[in-house]
Amino acid sequence: MVGEDQDDILLMPYTTVRKRLQGSEFDNVNAILCSSRSLALLPDAQHEITQLLSERHHIHPGEPNDFVVRNVAEIANVFGIVVGTLTMMIASIAGISLLVGGVGIMNIMLVSVTERTREIGIRMAVGARGRDILWQFLVEAVLLSCIGGVIGFALGCGASVGLTMLINALTSGTKWPIVISINAAILSFFFAAAVGVFFGFYPARRASRLDPIEALRYE
Repeated sequence: MVGEDQDDILLMPYTTVRKRLQGSEFDNVNAILCSSRSLALLPDAQHEITQLLSERHHIHPGEPNDFVVRNVAEIANVFGIVVGTLTMMIASIAGISLLVGGVGIMNIMLVSVTERTREIGIRMAVGARGRDILWQFLVEAVLLSCIGGVIGFALGCGASVGLTMLINALTSGTKWPIVISINAAILSFFFAAAVGVFFGFYPARRASRLDPIEALRYE
């Protein structure tokens, strides 16, 4: 579960270790794994184990225990906290990256609107409506963000394949498989398109509201 190779573990009764291994009295048991008959009986089992160990260790009431009894719920909660913290950290990094990328798309589209002002004026003069201009720049923003998504997906796949091959080359045992989620890739493209629509709407709306006469005069 935490990186241990199960092929390196040997399971033996502790009485057999005492009898068969020379010079081993095996008096230092570090951990004991127990299971209850059902999940509902887990608290009772934990209480009974605590009482039994207290009696065996001769611990009087009020004295601190020299052992720790943990159940799977506590371990699951700890792992949940760790995974939740990592998820929040990765989500924060992804959010900052999306914000920076979205602002970059907005700036590029604003520059494009400024440089193509005369073109917009000509299109409006020959019959293009404001919504036609709006859709034109929105499509350009979405294409720009989707191209960035494709490049990012390719770089991510390349990094995943490279790291997996490096790990397999440096370690022995079962080789790690290379797994690429198609569903995650499709979701990322939809998200990239949504970012393009969100950050490209203001430049597109600004282009659609230009005055044709003023746009034709623009130098």
